Amino acid sequence: MSESDLLCQMFEAWREDIDSVPFPQFTPLLIPPQPSRDEVDSCRSRDARNENVMNPTRWYGRHL
Repeated sequence: MSESDLLCQMFEAWREDIDSVPFPQFTPLLIPPQPSRDEVDSCRSRDARNENVMNPTRWYGRHL
């Protein structure tokens, strides 16, 4: 048996091994609808009005 025959047999065995593995089946990725920027901003402003939330980044004089 020549070296090329051995390589061919090894290649065929490798090919059969690869072909025996089933290809994975993927389900479609479902991304729920996202709220618009206006909807997010209106919720944030409504929450701030309802809960009287202080803005921690605003300076009052020299104090927070």
